[in-house]
Amino acid sequence: MKQASVFQFACALIAGVLVAGWPAIADERHGLSIFGDLKYPADFTHFDYVKPDAPKGGKVSQVGPGGTLTFDSFNQFILKGDRAQGLDLVYDTLMTRALDEPDAVYGLVAKSADVAPDGMAVTFKLRPEAKFADGTAVTADDVVFSFDALKTKGHPSYRIVLYDVEKAEALDTHTVRFSFKGDLVKTLPIEVAQLPVLPKAFYATQGFEETWLQRPLGSGPYKVGQYSQGRYVSYERRSDYWGRDLPVNRGRFNFDEVRYDYFRDRTLELDALFARTIDFREEFTSKDWATGYDKPMVKDGRVLKVSLADETPSGAQGFFLNTRRTLFQDMRVRQALDLAFDFEWSNRNLFYGLYERTASFFENSDMKATGKPTPEELVLLEPFRPQLPAAVFGDVYVPPVTDGSGLPRENLRKAQALLKEAGWTLDPSTRTLKNPDGKPFEFEILLDSAAFERIAGPFVKNLRSIGIIASMRRVDPAQFELRMKTFDFDMTVQRFRLRLTPGIELKNFWGSEAAKTDGSFNLAGISNPAVDALSDKIVKSQSRAEMVVAARALDRVLRAGHYWVPHWYKAAHHVAFWNKYAWPDVKPKYDRGALTTWWYDDAKAAKLTAQ
Repeated sequence: MKQASVFQFACALIAGVLVAGWPAIADERHGLSIFGDLKYPADFTHFDYVKPDAPKGGKVSQVGPGGTLTFDSFNQFILKGDRAQGLDLVYDTLMTRALDEPDAVYGLVAKSADVAPDGMAVTFKLRPEAKFADGTAVTADDVVFSFDALKTKGHPSYRIVLYDVEKAEALDTHTVRFSFKGDLVKTLPIEVAQLPVLPKAFYATQGFEETWLQRPLGSGPYKVGQYSQGRYVSYERRSDYWGRDLPVNRGRFNFDEVRYDYFRDRTLELDALFARTIDFREEFTSKDWATGYDKPMVKDGRVLKVSLADETPSGAQGFFLNTRRTLFQDMRVRQALDLAFDFEWSNRNLFYGLYERTASFFENSDMKATGKPTPEELVLLEPFRPQLPAAVFGDVYVPPVTDGSGLPRENLRKAQALLKEAGWTLDPSTRTLKNPDGKPFEFEILLDSAAFERIAGPFVKNLRSIGIIASMRRVDPAQFELRMKTFDFDMTVQRFRLRLTPGIELKNFWGSEAAKTDGSFNLAGISNPAVDALSDKIVKSQSRAEMVVAARALDRVLRAGHYWVPHWYKAAHHVAFWNKYAWPDVKPKYDRGALTTWWYDDAKAAKLTAQ
């Protein structure tokens, strides 16, 4: 599912650390990381996971990682409208991530960063050669404008992350300083390092707060080419890109054209791949991965199926319950819904055994809680004991296992008992649950994909067997996005990805303020002082070990709250593509690598044409 991706970051922790976690003596650095030294020295020439002399040329057409969507805007920085995919290709940032380190960034528009000894400010020196696509220079004024616009008018995800960034100042044409406030400043130098740099002059005539299809101006490796609203958008590689030979860019951005196509559903996407309408697709439907590629072009190697290892946190996917609704405010009710979901049946009959059950909000990482709380975790949890369910202090909650029959009778009996405790009784005449006011237990599961109807259907059937009337409603992508932004749903399916080193974005996922902010990722409406405090503890951690302890404590609280019915995960990216591309020998540890490090292979393409 979709993924929230605005945040990737970090900073260095070495001997002589102050409260904020930065070196006692500030100095200009070519990169930043939160825990430990940087992998790449100041004179590095390229990342290890690229082919530095990869050929340029060719094109690739794909379905974007967000799945089946639409678009009506090239303004990706606001809540309003549906932005086109791929727009990050247009914009440079001050620094950019190394995909083989958990949380390191290196200089792009900025050649260096200087974090103040107390961690309350960071100063960036810009490269004088940095240019926007129209040839004008990138200046500190542009950086200041970008910050001000994103913080005051941008998407809530920016505003939440930048809340404790007090101001940005242009010290001279090529020097900009960000100042921080409060005590959650540890990750802020890298948060601001990865903000897009926008051209101030462009927005003098283009409304920042409006949707528009004017081709945007950036300083990045691509510009918007041909497009058809809601159907496709193409990006053309800039031959005059100022930063093409920088160490962070060498061997990347190799295609002359990168195109994103849009389809109504995943079946059409797959048909488009075999029809050569698109070249590349990541498969998210297990049934299609198991059975949908039994085609001549796959058997003879013209289309390749490849599984790429995923060593990042798998994210949180599931049926999210909107606790803003009175119906879901009782935790016993929420737990009962989890008991009605038969993952084992779904995995066997729908997923061809390709998945594992998700238990944790930090699944596939060392931040996942297991067993009983450790002494270190208890130190963090004890202050909140009066406010937390007793289950937090026992064995961590694990989703129930079934026999895979499709009707988990024992689990359903437990669900009925919980619902009875919560005040719901079964009306014998209608076989439906009703509350003391006589209102039936009835809700809607909002979907944007036909693929999830086959998963929600058996769940709905199990709920009906215990008197709950659940219905499914599939809406078009634009309506779905709007209803997500305004929390206009009872239950929905969503997936969120967490960083290897979580930071201030945790407030956007689970923070009390985000629960009240349209457009935030706190779909469940979680508003819990313990969650807020533990999220802050993660951000303030002075070592990875300390961060892991705090994350596990937070995981326990979230899992005990039963804010979702967790789904499943796989620690791999399943991709399929026409065999006309090549890639480096080394895959980046924390990314799939496709397609930013791949290139067009003329020999393979010629062979395809001849077949």
